[in-house]
Amino acid sequence: MDVHEALYTTRMMRRMRKDPIPLETQCRILDAAIRAPNGGNAQRWHFLAVDDPARKRQLAELYRKCREQEYADIAEGALAKTIHDPAEHAATMRRIKASGDYFSEHFADIPLLLFVFSIDDHGGANIYPAIWSALLAARAEGVGGVITTVLRYEEEVVHRLLGVPTEDGWKMNVMLAFGYPLGRWGVAADRRPVHEVASRNTWAGHIGMTVSEPLWTPAAE
Repeated sequence: MDVHEALYTTRMMRRMRKDPIPLETQCRILDAAIRAPNGGNAQRWHFLAVDDPARKRQLAELYRKCREQEYADIAEGALAKTIHDPAEHAATMRRIKASGDYFSEHFADIPLLLFVFSIDDHGGANIYPAIWSALLAARAEGVGGVITTVLRYEEEVVHRLLGVPTEDGWKMNVMLAFGYPLGRWGVAADRRPVHEVASRNTWAGHIGMTVSEPLWTPAAE
């Protein structure tokens, strides 16, 4: 797959089929993830794959509880505030909530959960390149993925459930969910253009370019 196709069409897929992901495919996703750059090549990361049905059911119950807390925080204005058009953002949040509801209801059926942990990561500078590499590699395999941090509300419970050696400094960064998508790949069309969200030399300095349309589009079929 062309790198630009992967970059432009990788999106969060919350609606997934139950079909298992072959171990060979999982290997390629994880092997791509560990090739990501990281400070000093210290590789202070750990990827914990969960596909056991009983364990997924436990996590599903916990996830639903955490999601209720997250949406309570959103309702109180503590999370997901927009800096742009509130009406436009509200419509986006309604769509995300609908797909998130589906994700939560079918959580136990997700083929693969991948918990990502790191030690002393300085705001994610070392781990997030690996996370994004995993999602791009999954896209190349036709596998959809989504990042979630919802379980942070019960982080200690997750650590105990998964046997994480927190005494050594390990902390959960995110959970990735992988499965063959029910939705379609496509270029995100709801992005503010580069010249509206970027500047040069000072905050108010014009970036010096205008990008009105995506600079990559799928080839005509």
